[in-house]
Amino acid sequence: MPFTSPQRQSPRFGLTASRLTLALSLAAALALGGCASSNKAVGTHAGRGAPYAAPGSDPARQAVGYWGQAYERAPDDRENILNYAAALRRNGQIPQAEAVLRKAVIQHQRDRDIAAAYGKVLAMGGKLPEALQVIEGAQTPTRPDWRLMSAAAAINDQMGNTAKARALYNQALKIAPGEPSLLNNLAMSHLLAGEVTQAETILRSAAQSPKADSRIRQNLALALGLQGRFGEAEQVARAELDPAQAEQNIAYLKSMLAQRNSWAEISAADKKKKKRGS
Repeated sequence: MPFTSPQRQSPRFGLTASRLTLALSLAAALALGGCASSNKAVGTHAGRGAPYAAPGSDPARQAVGYWGQAYERAPDDRENILNYAAALRRNGQIPQAEAVLRKAVIQHQRDRDIAAAYGKVLAMGGKLPEALQVIEGAQTPTRPDWRLMSAAAAINDQMGNTAKARALYNQALKIAPGEPSLLNNLAMSHLLAGEVTQAETILRSAAQSPKADSRIRQNLALALGLQGRFGEAEQVARAELDPAQAEQNIAYLKSMLAQRNSWAEISAADKKKKKRGS
């Protein structure tokens, strides 16, 4: 979306152009964050209620080590496949995750969870058309899987097919109403379109679910931060029972916002605006 001035105000979204562009770029990286996952496997969210582990962090590397050993012992076991691939993906080892799942898709041709995981890593590697083909091929029209719908919707969002993505999210929510990972993906769809306030509303709803995990709270904090509401963003990011996870949330939030402007620079600019307006 072109902008003539880096600080031009967007009348539609109420955001400065620089912050809106940031929202779009971040949403492209996060839109797949709540895609299909197995309730039995680690899946997208590292299991129900499990915290987000940054790529390269000790928890992320430990997960790779643990599930890598399990995979070596029993490489044909679907739970080992899904968990090992998910650990690799969360540690940023996308090519390795893709290799594990490519082999698994051949061995487990009718396994929806493996197909969904494979489609996701393909999308994360930028192979969007191939990813969508894999996801759609695994779907059963007479008994559709909402996880596959969510994955297909997220990929369509990445490809710019917003209307199709929203339709798929709405269909999936009819099958799994109130599912927080679905609401998270729908919110990321709005964020990708620059509709930050709508994303915030949906993420607040998702965060209220007892099944919500740290990634949803991180995305809510991000949506607040993109609107310049840094106090609220930090409060949400710190809303964890584990203080270490709360600090990790803050680090995640700052790193996301720092992709275009540092946390301090954006905060300082907002403070100056408030002083001028008072």
